[in-house]
Amino acid sequence: MSLTEIRRQLHRPAGLSLTTGPFVVTVRSPIAAVARSLLRLYADFALVSPTAFSDFHLRVAPPATLRRWIRPQVFFHFDQTIPFKPLPRSQAYPLFEWGFNYAISTTAHRYLIIHAAVVERGGRGLILPGPPGSGKSTLCATLIHSGWRLLSDELALIDLTSGLLAPIPRPVSLKNDSIELIRQRFADAVLSDPCHDTQKGTVAHLKPPTASVELAHRMVEPAWVVMPRYRSGSRSRLRPVPKGEMLMQLAEQSFNYTILGARGFEVLADLVERCSSHRLIYSDLDIALDRLDQLTGMTP
Repeated sequence: MSLTEIRRQLHRPAGLSLTTGPFVVTVRSPIAAVARSLLRLYADFALVSPTAFSDFHLRVAPPATLRRWIRPQVFFHFDQTIPFKPLPRSQAYPLFEWGFNYAISTTAHRYLIIHAAVVERGGRGLILPGPPGSGKSTLCATLIHSGWRLLSDELALIDLTSGLLAPIPRPVSLKNDSIELIRQRFADAVLSDPCHDTQKGTVAHLKPPTASVELAHRMVEPAWVVMPRYRSGSRSRLRPVPKGEMLMQLAEQSFNYTILGARGFEVLADLVERCSSHRLIYSDLDIALDRLDQLTGMTP
C-alpha cells in the first residue's frame, strides 16, 4: 500500500484496520506524520477488511478549535472517549502508540498484563519487566537484532487459561541516547522520525522484525523473568531474585492484577513458579547479551 492509499484509508470513516497479535485495531487520522510512520513501521502487518470486527477504534486528530492552526494540538480518541489531554501536533505518532498501549492495558482482561518487554528464542520466553528508564527497551531492541524474536516491547500478555505468553510485536519505543545507539549498532534498523520535546524527551520507534510479525500467532512458554537496570559505569552482573520478591515486583508492574482478583494472583504465582527469576545490572550491551546467553543456555 502506498502512502497516498494509507492517507486515504485513514481519512475515511471506516479507517484503516490491521491485525496486531491477538487484536484487530482500526485507526483514523488526517495527520500525515501518522500515515508516514504507519507505512514505515507497520508495513508487515496484515490488513483487515473495514467491515470486520475490530477490538479497538483509535483516532488521532486535531480539535475543531483554533488550536487546529495556532500552536496546533492533537487529541487521542479511544472509541467514544478522550482519555488524555491534547499534545502538540508534532507528537501525533507517539501519541498513537501510547494511546494504543492504554487501550490494550485497560480493556484486554483476558490476559494478565505486565509492563515488560518480552522476547523468545528456542520456544521459551524471556520477560523483562521494568519501569520507564530502566533500559528494557534498549535491551529489547538489541536482543531482537541478535537472534531473539520480539513478542512485545511494552506489554507482557499472559493468557489466563493457558499461562502462555501472547505475542503483540509492535514497534519498540526508544528514547534519547538509545535512538542513536541502536541506529549505529544495527545498520538495518528502521526507525520513525525522532520526535523531540515529549514528556519522555526525544522518542523514536523501531520497526519490529518481519519474522516476529509473521509469528505473531504463536504463543510461547515463559521461562525466565529478568529485571534489567541500566546503570552507567557499573559492572554488569546477573543475580537470582527470590520468588517472593519477584512476585511482588511483577504485581507492582501489572496493569490489571487487582482487577483480575484471585485469578490474577493465581496466574502471577504460577508464572513466577515456572520461571527462573533474576536481576540484571548492566552498562555494556555486549556483556548484558553474554549474561543472558549464559542464563538461557543459548551460547553459540
